[in-house]
Amino acid sequence: MKKLVIGILAHVDAGKTTLSEAMLYTAGGIRKIGRVDNKDAFLDNNEMERERGITIFSKQAEMEFLDTRVTLLDTPGHVDFSAEMERTLRVLDYAVLVISGADGVQGHTATLWRLLKKYQVPVFLFVNKLDQQGADKEKLLKELKKQLSESCVDFSTAFEGFEEASLEEIAMCEEAVLEQFLESGTVEKEAICRLIQERKLFPCYFGSALKLFGVKEFLQGVAEFTKEPKYPDTFGARVFKIARDEQGARLTYMKLTGGALKVKALLTGEEKVNQIRIYSGEKYRTVDEVIAGDICAVTGLTESKAGEGFGFEAEKEAQLPILEPVLTYQILLPEGMDAAQMLPKLRQLEEEEPMLRIVWQEELQEIQVELMGKVQLEILKRLISDRFGVEVTFGEGAIVYKETIADMVEGVGHFEPLRHYAEVHLILEPLPTGSGLVFDTICSEDTLDKNWQRLILTHLMEKEHKGVLTGSVITDMKLTLAAGKAHLKHTEGGDFRQATYRAIRQGLMQAESVLLEPYYEFRLEIPENYIGRAMTDIEKMGGSLEPLITEQGMAVLTGSAPAACMTNYQQEVTAYTRGTGRLSLTFKAYEPCHNTKEVLEQRGYDPERDLANPTGSVFCAHGAGFNVPWDEVKDYMHLESVLKSLGKAAEGAETQKGSLAETEELWLGTEEIDAILEKTFYANRGDKTNWKREKRVREHQPTAVRSYQTFEKKEEYFLVDGYNIIFAWEELAELAKENIDGARGKLMDILSDYQGSKGCHLMVVFDAYRVQGHQTEVSRYHNIYVVYTKEAETADQYIEKFAHENAKKYQITVATSDGLEQVIIRGQGCRLMSARELYEEVERTKKQLRETYIEKAEKGKSFLFDGISEETAQKIEAIKKETE
Repeated sequence: MKKLVIGILAHVDAGKTTLSEAMLYTAGGIRKIGRVDNKDAFLDNNEMERERGITIFSKQAEMEFLDTRVTLLDTPGHVDFSAEMERTLRVLDYAVLVISGADGVQGHTATLWRLLKKYQVPVFLFVNKLDQQGADKEKLLKELKKQLSESCVDFSTAFEGFEEASLEEIAMCEEAVLEQFLESGTVEKEAICRLIQERKLFPCYFGSALKLFGVKEFLQGVAEFTKEPKYPDTFGARVFKIARDEQGARLTYMKLTGGALKVKALLTGEEKVNQIRIYSGEKYRTVDEVIAGDICAVTGLTESKAGEGFGFEAEKEAQLPILEPVLTYQILLPEGMDAAQMLPKLRQLEEEEPMLRIVWQEELQEIQVELMGKVQLEILKRLISDRFGVEVTFGEGAIVYKETIADMVEGVGHFEPLRHYAEVHLILEPLPTGSGLVFDTICSEDTLDKNWQRLILTHLMEKEHKGVLTGSVITDMKLTLAAGKAHLKHTEGGDFRQATYRAIRQGLMQAESVLLEPYYEFRLEIPENYIGRAMTDIEKMGGSLEPLITEQGMAVLTGSAPAACMTNYQQEVTAYTRGTGRLSLTFKAYEPCHNTKEVLEQRGYDPERDLANPTGSVFCAHGAGFNVPWDEVKDYMHLESVLKSLGKAAEGAETQKGSLAETEELWLGTEEIDAILEKTFYANRGDKTNWKREKRVREHQPTAVRSYQTFEKKEEYFLVDGYNIIFAWEELAELAKENIDGARGKLMDILSDYQGSKGCHLMVVFDAYRVQGHQTEVSRYHNIYVVYTKEAETADQYIEKFAHENAKKYQITVATSDGLEQVIIRGQGCRLMSARELYEEVERTKKQLRETYIEKAEKGKSFLFDGISEETAQKIEAIKKETE
């Protein structure tokens, strides 16, 4: 029997729980259909869920149909509880996305679609409430194709056999399938299943869950067009939820992704599995063993966390959640209750809901909670009352801010009271929005032992570090251990903790800090006569608008705006539209604050008075330690500045480059160029056949390449960090979101055109380091070389290695906006070009090309298009027609 884990997701009120009930009833999993409004739904079994008519906690149920056994996971639909839903996505084989036939694709639906794409979950769509007035199947299908994917295809009649039009739509999802369809006139079922599993095809079903219309056909489609995943024999498990049963026993919910798990098995240190439970609704059964593909809850684990893995899953890279808490409130305890008594109890709730962040503010001696919204706040109050018998209230809400930096700096921390010693140098550099914190080391083991380096990295990761603007946590930064020093006798582990913390703060004090605030993506539906009022409001909020959509007297405004301005805007919309307006908000990202000065004045944070997070260092003289302010630390530090030493190397390189004014123009023959290229590009390749073939072709081409030299013959090489440029150029970054292959091809065409004008040896380098067993691959694309790095080697490393080995022989220019890489490249004496500078250079070259053509055309001269791409040739032909 095929075994699947399927999650069901939707925007609130789309009928998700009703569809779950209908599926369970149709499959024989329950005898009676429960209803949300009757407060007897099988899966909404929590008292608060029944009172409010919404799903708050993810639940599971088992059902079997058509030789398929499904563990169905029902997830929260309300945006305040969507973090619980996001964690569930990592254990799904397939997802069912429920769309309201009355409302179509709503704001939170788009967020769900983005999350499903991030976690690469195959999706079936069920358009519900088709029985309601105004629900138009054809219109809804067009909306799904437009707002979600062109690969949304109507499968509602598939059980009777596909129509030719539907088959053609399916075939269009992949070129190989299209070729098969054109030859045979049909598409094999195996191909359809594969397309769905690979997220190239999204089957759409239509019906009414409340009236059981279309549900049977939907279950038949799920059984027919799904494939059971293949699991390894090695044990692996992924935790997606922590909860407690009625007796207070701690439950760790997990999916086995490999091997098997037995009762009494050891998982973490000395912790073992006491009991394995298989839940279905409120009830559960105990088993002695579960195998790959099963969802279970185990007791006995006290340290497990939602999102972590066991076995081989523990080695996988953790993914940052897209959804984050944006509001913070002070928890006001009853008079006479000690905060220290309440804090451990609140930590239990934090375990169960990681997005519910409990923060102890030492300086204020108060407990604060960060969460997603006001509904979650009400649920938290009820949970505390039911679980612990404590009636709490909350202070006035505020926005959760974060901080990052805009430039690269070196932070130094030194900790040397008597008989202690540690010094740490960190390079802090900004990362793109949503990157979180990234940690790395470039410190030589000759300078600092590997064990000490590991300890420093642990200290970097063990806590949330505060910024220096408002004391908010830092994000979107890379912290790289650049240097460090220990004492043979006096260094202890705690010394490096102090030095590491101080290095971060000292670096932040030097940097240009940026305050970040949460932004919402909004969808505002209002009558057309209120458009002016709404657009004025959004402009005042500092928001941005997408193109306006109007339909049947209603206008739809979409865009993004600061959460601080949008949180209470629904009340205003309801008031000025007299109840006809509707606002949907979904978390977008943390972006630069729209009113930084106002927030800083309001917070009044002084980083130098934050004694728990010192910015200075401790040095030792005459047998006693003394404090040194952050801005004087570099006068006392024991190790040389890493950035300064690299800067000296860069200055030397600049001096050498200054002598280019005295250059002479030389010509190199093809034999010398062949020797250089063969050594440079094919040193690691066993097969030289392609190179020799290219050499024979080139022998029939012009026999000289222009190169500018100083005192020796130096050929020019231009190296481009491919993905860095793609994600730095707005046009390519947008293309990459839809098709990374298309973005790569576009960049290669642009660089091919650029090389045709410049005549240098141009190499664009792409990361392939995550491809197991991959060897360095170099290929020719028109007139440029494309490099895919070997396993475990990034593009940065390849470029740095090339620069290190060849800087003395060749004139090398590197295009990248990676701050740390720029420092290293400058240290090798190479030229640098940022992503912005490269873009401007490319545009300038295009302009020169156009002007040159027009000039020659006016003089009646021909223009040779030697070495440029087909795309540029077409552009020039277009210019020619314009000129004529």
